Amino acid sequence: MDQVEPVSPPDTWAQRCADQGIVLEDNEIAQLGRFLAMLLHANTRMNLTAVRDAGEAWDRHIFDSLTLIPLLSELEPGAQIIDIGSGGGLPGLPLAIAMPQLQFTLMDATKKKCDYLELAAKSLGLSNVRVVCARAETLGQDRGLKTATGRDDAHREQYDIAMARGVGQIAMLSELTVPLVKVGGLVLMTKGQRADEELAQAKQALHLLHAAHAGTVETPTGKVVVIEKLRRTPRVYPRRDGEPKRAPLGIPKK
Repeated sequence: MDQVEPVSPPDTWAQRCADQGIVLEDNEIAQLGRFLAMLLHANTRMNLTAVRDAGEAWDRHIFDSLTLIPLLSELEPGAQIIDIGSGGGLPGLPLAIAMPQLQFTLMDATKKKCDYLELAAKSLGLSNVRVVCARAETLGQDRGLKTATGRDDAHREQYDIAMARGVGQIAMLSELTVPLVKVGGLVLMTKGQRADEELAQAKQALHLLHAAHAGTVETPTGKVVVIEKLRRTPRVYPRRDGEPKRAPLGIPKK
């Protein structure tokens, strides 16, 4: 993928970002163009995105990912962020390019997607990115190995922010993400027009997970639902692999 030609953004793209308070250096825009070229190239071999037009992808993928920057801008350097179901690297890789002071973990359960993410991060020279190939249910119950100085390689309750984009409904996503963030940490879910309906359905799930809706941020491309973790997650959550999707918490079976 190193040989893929970068894709230039539409003429008005940088100004559109600036209008949202997203200011990028020329080298960051160039890096984003390299990433987008890698994504579109890899998409010819595996299903990473339905968007194949480069101009459309700058808007629907890159710009959409970067709209999370205002929600991450007050984090301390070194803060830990996990991107659940990263797939093509969205929103994690664009954010890692634009915010090199933060540490990003990209998680996906599909091996070939993880291989692509590893190669993309390496090709882009992103030292603030690591890739974990696992299911969210497994990571959410992973407390790591006990050592003299604490727990090694734990994921449960280790992250400041968990992000999810287009992975599923809020009740299900909450069970997959809330266990991974620290008490006081946030989950950012990029959603569409059904966000309010999904939130109403997720009320019981949030209660069981000791979390609460902290607000919904309107962006030019959709909505970001913000969930705050209030107390430690009960040990029974997340449930076994596939269970959160088969039977989302608090939603009666049809």
